[in-house]
Amino acid sequence: MQLYTYIRSLIQDGAIKDGEKLPSIRSLKGQLNISKTTIETAYHMLLEEGYVFSKQRSGLIVVNPLLPQPANRSASLNEPTGSDLSRTQVDNKDHIDFNLLTVDGESFPIRIWKSIIGESLSNHCQFIHQYGESHGEYSLRESISTYLRNSRGVTCSPEQIVIGSGISYSVQLLSRLIGERSFIGIEKHGIAQVRQVFSQNNFHLIPISMHDDQHFENVLTKNKINILYVTPSHRPTGSPLPFGKRQEMLQWAYKNNGYIIEDDYDGELRLSGKPVPSLQGLDKNGVVIYIGTFSKVFTPALRLNYMILPPSLLEKLQNLDYILSGPSRIDQWAMQLFISRGHWYRHLRRMRKLYRIKHDFLVQLLHRHLPASVRVEFSGSGLHIELSITTKISTEKLIELARNEGVLVYGGQDAQTHSDQNEAKIYLGFGGIKEKDMERGVLLLKKAWSEVLNIEV
Repeated sequence: MQLYTYIRSLIQDGAIKDGEKLPSIRSLKGQLNISKTTIETAYHMLLEEGYVFSKQRSGLIVVNPLLPQPANRSASLNEPTGSDLSRTQVDNKDHIDFNLLTVDGESFPIRIWKSIIGESLSNHCQFIHQYGESHGEYSLRESISTYLRNSRGVTCSPEQIVIGSGISYSVQLLSRLIGERSFIGIEKHGIAQVRQVFSQNNFHLIPISMHDDQHFENVLTKNKINILYVTPSHRPTGSPLPFGKRQEMLQWAYKNNGYIIEDDYDGELRLSGKPVPSLQGLDKNGVVIYIGTFSKVFTPALRLNYMILPPSLLEKLQNLDYILSGPSRIDQWAMQLFISRGHWYRHLRRMRKLYRIKHDFLVQLLHRHLPASVRVEFSGSGLHIELSITTKISTEKLIELARNEGVLVYGGQDAQTHSDQNEAKIYLGFGGIKEKDMERGVLLLKKAWSEVLNIEV
């Protein structure tokens, strides 16, 4: 709300002129050191109220044709010098943030990684002056192929893998392979932070329900959807997508020449039992595009992900080789060595144990301090917990009350259009928060929601 109000006032006062482009989410996130979700929400509110409009390939453009720029005000979002903006930055730093995107900051194997980087440079010193393969280093693609086959049930050859620098890179490449202006179905109330990425690449987003068993295929056909974006191993509650629904998706794709994008961004982080096998492993006709990343288990700072293309798209990729731009060869050499030496598997086991402890501790705190009207949904994987709250208070209001008490919690992507007026959905990430801050954060939530949920403080 602070960011939205600040930008709105700049537009209303004419400090941001008509036709001026707002900074990208990435650049504003870097300037203000606040979460991507916060910026996306503020931008969405401005978009809905008509202060900006979305322009293809350009981003958000300010609409303010009637007000001239005043001479006594020079503030700009691209030059964040205003006191309000500084206060926003400080305020967010002071909050306890149950961010859905952060990972544990103290678990990175820095000593091993430094050693691996040095050894990789020594092993490949004769190639350090050369560009790498456009699809990514073949040795890394071999290691990823073997790993995914053993751990995720993914069937692919190294030639099908494209190494990238994140989901934005992968989606941009898909827009060229599949074609812009495609209609893509995406789960209602999902939490994956990808919608703006798809929109910026000219995909038309159609929210769909995964619970409508009788009319699922009809909804897809009626809306002319030719691509599905799904996270089968980890949906908002943390539970995987049932086998029957997976088969239904595949049959739809087979009959309608569709594609399914399987984003397995934290499929390895199954906190109880074995990881759920991938949807791609069930695909017999080459319709699933599988995307994975090292960001959740390892570190987002590496900016290293991978995409597995079915044979039909791999053929098209040959004509687009000129647009491929893989990440650092040094990082790729190091990750390949990290995997081949067994460090990756040991690190993965350690992170599962660490996050299981964090998850269980947060669940205990929530059960201890919040009433029965706040239900903790089953969460067997990933780095967040879903709360289903029986109340007539909106999700946005609960988030606002929490923020006012110094806690940042989050809603789903469709929070404003949630159909159930007697239930709100709140999401708490636990990957990057310390246990002492968890406890303080839950106690502050109890205080923030005490009146609307009838909690005794």
